[in-house]
Amino acid sequence: MSGQILLEGLLAGAMIGLGAVGLTLTYSILRFANFAHGELVSWGAYLSLSLSLAIGAVSGASLAPLDPFSVSAALILAVLLAMACTALLALLVDRLLFARLRRRGATAIIVVMASFGASMALRSLLEFLYTSKPAYYSRELQIAMPLPGGIRATPDQLLLIGLAFVAVIAVHLLLTRTDLGRAMRAVSENPALAGVVGIDTAKIVRAVWIIGGALACTAGTMSGLLVQIRPYMGFDLLLPLFAAVILGGIGSVPGAMLGGLIVGLCEALAVQTIGAEWRAAVAFAVITVVLVLRPTGLFGRAT
Repeated sequence: MSGQILLEGLLAGAMIGLGAVGLTLTYSILRFANFAHGELVSWGAYLSLSLSLAIGAVSGASLAPLDPFSVSAALILAVLLAMACTALLALLVDRLLFARLRRRGATAIIVVMASFGASMALRSLLEFLYTSKPAYYSRELQIAMPLPGGIRATPDQLLLIGLAFVAVIAVHLLLTRTDLGRAMRAVSENPALAGVVGIDTAKIVRAVWIIGGALACTAGTMSGLLVQIRPYMGFDLLLPLFAAVILGGIGSVPGAMLGGLIVGLCEALAVQTIGAEWRAAVAFAVITVVLVLRPTGLFGRAT
């Protein structure tokens, strides 16, 4: 595998992994596959764009990119605000839909189908508000810089790999070094017992939606910076997200990140060897192989 394919795989894997973390947290705590998670990726990307334009218009600040990147100061602040807004959107969907189903004791299949309906509703609303025309954070062209090993990368690509690394470390520290993280792992292992020992499960559920929404926004913004923003971008990313979750082991956060990197590398290799039209088939192939050979994934446990 060449260095260039490795770089492209890391970029794709970073976006997939960040989105997959929220998806696997939702499953481990709430016990259902959330098909609406891809739309949080799309909403996060569009919210970052809208807020960056609004901040620039209100403050009068220059929207010029911070050399050598295509990212402006307004966009940096907008992404932080968009992460909070996406988290609030996730909480709102949970309050209006999933929380009511939980109170009624709905079966897992009912909740999954409800998430599929929420996905279509969120996508249609997004397309109504922004139209289906692609949007861009910046139309500035960047020249790829030569790196050791015959690799060429733009400043934005290097920045996003660094940000993904920081986000992974932050999530890992949150889950392993804080009381909230320990409580989340306890609820994941045994929700009933966690409630008996005094853990506020409602608080944990809110934390899951907040973390998942913020990471989905980050993944969407990264994807938008590298390519473009479209209402269907989250839907297109949904199959790779599930492939990463299943490969890493459902409920495993480290597994979701590693699974995302593996799926991203496989996609990059497929594009270079057999053509870009086969990219979507890679995620499906990964899911099929894992379910046949190791249904629990790399870090999952048999239930």
